[in-house]
Amino acid sequence: MSLKLCLAGATGWAGSELARAIAAADDLALVAAVARRHAGQRLGDVLGERRLAAPIFASAAEALAQPCDVFVEYTHPDAAKANILAALAHDAHVVVGTSGLTDEDYAQIDAVAREHQRGVLACGNFALTAVLLIKFAEMAAKLIPQWELIDYASAGKPDAPSGTVRELATRMGKVRQPQLEVPLEQTVGLRETRGGTLAGSQVHALRLPGFVIGAEAIFGLPDQTLTIRHNAGSSAKPYVDGALLAIRKVSGLVGLHRGLDAVLEW
Repeated sequence: MSLKLCLAGATGWAGSELARAIAAADDLALVAAVARRHAGQRLGDVLGERRLAAPIFASAAEALAQPCDVFVEYTHPDAAKANILAALAHDAHVVVGTSGLTDEDYAQIDAVAREHQRGVLACGNFALTAVLLIKFAEMAAKLIPQWELIDYASAGKPDAPSGTVRELATRMGKVRQPQLEVPLEQTVGLRETRGGTLAGSQVHALRLPGFVIGAEAIFGLPDQTLTIRHNAGSSAKPYVDGALLAIRKVSGLVGLHRGLDAVLEW
């Protein structure tokens, strides 16, 4: 039987590419979509993909009237948390591709997911190279006690840091807290130039034309440095395979899990 899906953000940059991939999958069926601007239309008519017959709704609450197994959240930080909680209330598993949610948001989502015995898989980035960046950075953090993070994104990206860097910092912070040679409060000059602190890591967010999304972890030891960096181009294709994997695997989870590697075999 096909997994029934509801996709929020189905006409967006990443969501539309994912929708087309779902249309081509034999084991997945898109039964509802959320896209406020195109509400009342068929998704296939909007995307030019005749295999997508799902109706488009203005809100997740309306779309969830169509029973689904997995709800995919690809909208905006302002709406994401409410959408996820609504999906869990309808006993759907959830895959989260939206960035900008806080650790406090995820703590609440985890509690609700466990209450409903459903899985939530939140991925700051579905691209394989981003997954490897996080994995390799965790490995490096076990051996190198000092690092800082750089977050690259387009000039128009409203949230900072990105979901990728939030996930990276959170995961590294669980390995250890990085050392600071000079405590932040002892900074001479402009304290803000030392970046923001996230899960113990100093994060510097760049928002400039020419970047799409990228993340960099820079480690330092006396007379040596290590840089691990992920860059993505303008296409949403790198995220599709990871998102499909998350959709197929999330029903095997209970509670919140961060990162695609939660369902990868290493």
